[in-house]
Amino acid sequence: MKNFKLIIVLVIVASITSCGNKRTPQLQYMPDMYESVPYNTDAENGLKGKPVNSKPVAGSIPRGGHPAYDIADTNEGYEKAKSDLKNPFEVTAENLANGKAMYTIYCTSCHGKKGDGNGYLSQAEKFLGIPNYKDRDITEGSIYHVLMHGKNLMGSHSSQLTYKERWQIVQYVEVLRADLLK
Repeated sequence: MKNFKLIIVLVIVASITSCGNKRTPQLQYMPDMYESVPYNTDAENGLKGKPVNSKPVAGSIPRGGHPAYDIADTNEGYEKAKSDLKNPFEVTAENLANGKAMYTIYCTSCHGKKGDGNGYLSQAEKFLGIPNYKDRDITEGSIYHVLMHGKNLMGSHSSQLTYKERWQIVQYVEVLRADLLK
């Protein structure tokens, strides 16, 4: 009974103190949780106004990232990509299947299912002169470059496709081109 009275008194005291004015600051049990302490790493290192860690180390790649594509969107850049750029992924059934899926979504409407330039937009005469893959001197590097920057009427697809998806489309386009050359 003595403990019961003590519990009742504690509940009453807690409820009275907790129902105070909500507009004034109350007791903070862990002030670091409410008021964070900002750190100025530049001032601590004595670099007045010069940021220390504002840029990543040159040549570094973010976790889950890929190398930056730094080939210019010029004719010289196209030729450089055509001769130097190689696919970093090996040709597998999984890569080709996803390349076909991505090609179907993004490329078929213009280039056609076979890569013959006879897609829906060509048939509807919305765009004329879409090239047939067998008529072009293309390499894996030139295909990737065109996906990144676009060429003529074709716009860039770099924002719609991931790094790996672009290379998978390149693999699938090479299969389509080989089939057209037979």
